[in-house]
Amino acid sequence: MPELSVGPQRWAVAAGSNLLDALNGAGLNVPYSCRAGSCHACMVRCVAGEPLDGNPTALAESQRQQGWRLACQCRVAGDLEISLFDPLNDGLDAELLACDWLSAGVVRIQLRPERPLRYQAGQHLLLYSEAIARPYSIASLPQQDDFLEFHIDCRRPGAFAERARAFKAGDHLRLGELRGGALHYDRDWQTRPLLLLAAGTGLAPLWGILREALRQEHQGAIRLVHFVAEEGEHYLAGPLLELAEQYPQLQVELPPPAQGDSLLNSLRLASRQTQALVCGSPASVEKFSRRLFLAGLPRNQLLADVFTGRG
Repeated sequence: MPELSVGPQRWAVAAGSNLLDALNGAGLNVPYSCRAGSCHACMVRCVAGEPLDGNPTALAESQRQQGWRLACQCRVAGDLEISLFDPLNDGLDAELLACDWLSAGVVRIQLRPERPLRYQAGQHLLLYSEAIARPYSIASLPQQDDFLEFHIDCRRPGAFAERARAFKAGDHLRLGELRGGALHYDRDWQTRPLLLLAAGTGLAPLWGILREALRQEHQGAIRLVHFVAEEGEHYLAGPLLELAEQYPQLQVELPPPAQGDSLLNSLRLASRQTQALVCGSPASVEKFSRRLFLAGLPRNQLLADVFTGRG
């Protein structure tokens, strides 16, 4: 049987075992979220030996050359020596500047990293609170904000969400890998209608992208619809409506939970040139996508970001 070693710990595992399961089964508590190779929370470095990697393109080639792998995507084929990602040494320190409850279920945190990060609206960043990691979409805009902003859904149980409930200004978190998300704003869309559909905290990346479009003086109509499952969870209602008053091309809709499905089912495209961006849970994104395709949206004009995994 192949043997795994992490520091002084060494043990045998069955050939073909999932690397993440083998590590966590030995009590090493490697963080993970999606188990699909998207969140990158389970990065480990192969010091000796090579696992079978089922998703070799998930990491950049420069990372792979340094030995980094996603444990959830790898299987043990032979002896492996593993070094775990250590946020204290491998991550970037960030101070919590503000922690505000925007609704009963959503807390907004604003962080200032020890050195500036170059990012774009719609990207994801891995946040560490001690050994607990979770990827979140960046809601801030680099050209306008001097902090990193994240919207955390605390309604559902989850290890990171539990910690977020107790966050306070002055706390410190560690930042992991910055990743390109599925969503972005393209200047080539300047005159095309934009349709932004968000469910819950799927609004976070679209909040940044909306402001980026307005910053770049988007000329086409912009329609943003925020769907929520509970009353009182339109957590950015005030700022969104203020933007709609300021920019005549922007239409903001905040349907009550009971009216969300009927609004979605009646959705029509402003034009066949519409560019749609959607974000939320897998079920929400599937509903949005299905409705848009039925309405005649070409598939290459839809960008979708799915929030998966544990909180």
